[in-house]
Formats: sequence, C-alpha cells, structure tokens
Amino acid sequence: MDDMNRDDIVGECREYTCEYHDGTQRKVFVTDHEVPYPDGRLIVSRTNPEGIITHVNQSFVEMSGYCEEELLGQPHHILRHPEMPTSAFADLWSTVKSGESWQGYVKNLRKDGAHYWVKATVIPNVRNGEVVGYTSVRRKPSRKKVQESEALYTTMS
Repeated sequence: MDDMNRDDIVGECREYTCEYHDGTQRKVFVTDHEVPYPDGRLIVSRTNPEGIITHVNQSFVEMSGYCEEELLGQPHHILRHPEMPTSAFADLWSTVKSGESWQGYVKNLRKDGAHYWVKATVIPNVRNGEVVGYTSVRRKPSRKKVQESEALYTTMS
C-alpha cells in the first residue's frame, strides 16, 4: 500500500506514519475536516480472511474518496485514521476470527485527509465451517455516540 499523496489533500494537514498489524507502514495526511455521513445510506465492503478488500459498494467509494480500482486489492486499513486506537482493531480482529460478529464506532480516513464516523458491524463469512472472509456494513452513527467514542479513544492505546 502506497503512502498518501500530499497533492490529494485539501488545506492544512498533519503528517503521521501509521504502523499496521501486518508490519507495514504508511505515511498519511490528516485534516480536521469531517465529512458528514449521508442519511439513509449503507457502506458495504467485503474482504478476504487477511482483510484485503474484494468488494465495495458505491457508498463506500463516495465516502472514502477513492475510486473502486484504488480500493480493490488493498488492505482494509487503507481507511485507518491514526487517531483510532490499535486496541479497537485488535478487539475487532480477535472477535471476528473467533467466528463472532463485531460492532463499534470507527473514525475512517478519506483519501483527501478528511474523516467520517461510522457505526460498523463486521460479520465473518463462513462456508463449510471455515471463515472465507468478512462483510462490513456501516451506518450513520448518532452524534452522541461519536462524542462518547472520541472521548473514550483518547484514553486507549
């Protein structure tokens, strides 16, 4: 996965180097701009067991700021905002790898450095008793839950 391109960023930004669970690193640029989650829309994606994106819907493409071709074949953590605690994703992976579904509030990073909040549900796709991938469905979160999550995530690592 390539570093973010500074030319894609609108306005002032901060630079971070993100380290992911698979040992990879990526330079990202973050602005303070939040893109509101659209009413009545669901963001849907599917990954293989390693978290590589295999399917995205149009809402995912629009909210992420990436085109479909830029997303397919990439690790889902291409959207990981550096202010999201590592422990939240450790919990997600531990839960879904055990065959259970996971729910939580996630701050995602867009291609342009802005962010958006989602209420995420991740479900293991099981065939013949084996996990063959994951489906994630994201909904519009309440502002109250976003505020609670922001406060909680500042206390987590």
